Amino acid sequence: MYQMNAANCLAPTTHEHIARAAGDLRMGLPCLLRHDAERYVATAVETLNADRFAALISRFGTPELVITPERAWSIMSSAAASDVAISPVRIRPPENAGLDWYARLADTQFDKPGAPVGPLHLLRVGDTYVQRLGLHLVKKAELLPAVMLFSVTTDDMLSDLALTSLDVAAALEQVAKEPVLVPVAAAALPLEAYDTSNLQVFRDPDGRTEHYAIEIGNPDRSKPVLSRLHSACFTGDVLGSLKCDCGPQLQAALARMGQEGSGVLLYLNQEGRGIGLANKMRVYDLQSQGFDTVEANHRLGFEDDERDFRIGATMLRTLGFDAVRLLTNNPAKVETFRSHGITITEQLPLRVARNVHNDNYLTVKALKSGHLL
Repeated sequence: MYQMNAANCLAPTTHEHIARAAGDLRMGLPCLLRHDAERYVATAVETLNADRFAALISRFGTPELVITPERAWSIMSSAAASDVAISPVRIRPPENAGLDWYARLADTQFDKPGAPVGPLHLLRVGDTYVQRLGLHLVKKAELLPAVMLFSVTTDDMLSDLALTSLDVAAALEQVAKEPVLVPVAAAALPLEAYDTSNLQVFRDPDGRTEHYAIEIGNPDRSKPVLSRLHSACFTGDVLGSLKCDCGPQLQAALARMGQEGSGVLLYLNQEGRGIGLANKMRVYDLQSQGFDTVEANHRLGFEDDERDFRIGATMLRTLGFDAVRLLTNNPAKVETFRSHGITITEQLPLRVARNVHNDNYLTVKALKSGHLL
């Protein structure tokens, strides 16, 4: 049998390298991305300060800027945006571009209505594996999806730098794999909805994120379980925000499970459709300027929905369930569960009251995201 030696045991896995790199970017530190013979130092535009920017420019020269097509389409003229491919958008900055130039393209707070940026020099040569990984890392760090990539041409450039290093191919392969979750703790938790309940905590192997499964009663594993896949919403679940329907949906799902005396609520820590609370507040600010939810997400550079519903399927299988009666209006949840081994025997709509603050939000969910409202 193969025995893992001490070096293998103590070395970080690819998953852990990804977590380290995302953490470094969140703190404003660079990381190293390796792809075949090419090497790039990557930094997040949002968290990079002026001193580090100057030091990087001095050492590596001018970086390319990488943004998402959604962000490019939002800030470029219609004619220029029509030429943007559906892939990471690579931009060569002008000579002597300062940090403010990169921030202007990355951050909506610098947008000027009706004033598209440009002209921009788009780079089209070569593959985009490094760029794709860079954007994944900043999204994982819940930062604005904009990355600077500095090309490394000699070993001397890295001689005194201790950077988290990622092999791009291995990292992208890891990202595509099914989520792996580790059950870490469980205990009885009497709830208002039902006083015989249990909460189990699952942790992502990177140690950063935890998700929760709340079992109401003692669900029969041999039958489809009444289930709700719910994403964290601090503003709605905790503060009672009227801008969304999250809090009422959570309470309605728990009440339904309590009435039936059985169910499983999966609570995923994917705030703001997976973009984090800070970016969610940026979305709210853009909504106050007249953009709808989807438009605001795109203007920041995100997709309509950045959540990973595969996590819910993994949790259900770990708990011993393979069939559910799913409380949801979202067809993407149904599709993901079915494609990842969970049978949906019934889709149960979960409709709550509209108000003057969430009416447009719910309309957009129905029209642009296909929710059954």
